[in-house]
Amino acid sequence: MIVAAVLFAYAALLCTLVPRLLRGARWAERAPRLGIVAWQAAGVSALVSAAMAGLALTVPTVRVSADLAQLLQACVMALTAQYASPGGAAAGAAGAVLALAVLGRTAWCAGGAVLRIRRERYEHREVLDLVGRVDPVRGVVVLDHEEPAAYCLPGRQRRTVITTGALRTLDGDQLDAVLAHERAHQDERHDAVLTWARTLARAFPSVPLFRTAEPEVARLVEMRADDVAAARSGRLTTAAALLAVAGGRAPVAGLAAGGSTAACRVRRLIEPDRPLGRARIAAGALTAAVALAVPLLVIGGPAAAASQLNYCPDGTPTAQVSTMR
Repeated sequence: MIVAAVLFAYAALLCTLVPRLLRGARWAERAPRLGIVAWQAAGVSALVSAAMAGLALTVPTVRVSADLAQLLQACVMALTAQYASPGGAAAGAAGAVLALAVLGRTAWCAGGAVLRIRRERYEHREVLDLVGRVDPVRGVVVLDHEEPAAYCLPGRQRRTVITTGALRTLDGDQLDAVLAHERAHQDERHDAVLTWARTLARAFPSVPLFRTAEPEVARLVEMRADDVAAARSGRLTTAAALLAVAGGRAPVAGLAAGGSTAACRVRRLIEPDRPLGRARIAAGALTAAVALAVPLLVIGGPAAAASQLNYCPDGTPTAQVSTMR
């Protein structure tokens, strides 16, 4: 019961405290890739902690025996001891419901999101093959449209799409910046990052952590792509390019260089570059790793301690059971 309570409290703490600490954090804007990792680590850790809390209530821990028959007997005795009392049965049932609800809801929403995105990408690629023309020099698909816009369609058969309006508006350096931005999305698989954030937000919309992470991750993903483009073409050139295509929108399955976050991103690029120091990046990465490791350490500690003890060392079954719930 103690382990389950600790895991559940840890998950609740992540879900309520992390959004207040990370939302709009200036350090995340200075190191967007680290910010993305921090949001992902917090989300995964909260999800795993909640699921493990349910499992800890459902399945008791037994002392480990080198003999398989004794180990199986110990497991049966532990389950019998737990579910023999009304309180133990109620706790076990509640834990099973919690674990199944968390894992089942996540799997259902993730599967639906993947299928929907695959279908939308396939349909949009069909349209691009009909109305677009390939520019083999730039490696893009050109659409005849007056509005300056650029976006990418990620996936195995990925596309980088740009309109004729953008080609007329952008100069050579600005066009390179826009294309570098879109290719950064594809190379770093930002679509998968966004799909995971959206999955958790759809699966658990009332949880502050997941609800806040979706727009924050989307903003940081664009900033990360901006940084890749700025490293190639310069910050001011990238800012000018973003202004030119700011009004362009991408299809649901795509990622656009413009969009609703373009204004704050342009302001960020115009300001002096102040990258986060290596020491602070290392500290942030270590914190994210610790956040991921905490649920494993909480549930692994008692299990490791139990593994050092032999169940029924004299060969006589006993009721020495350590219940981890």
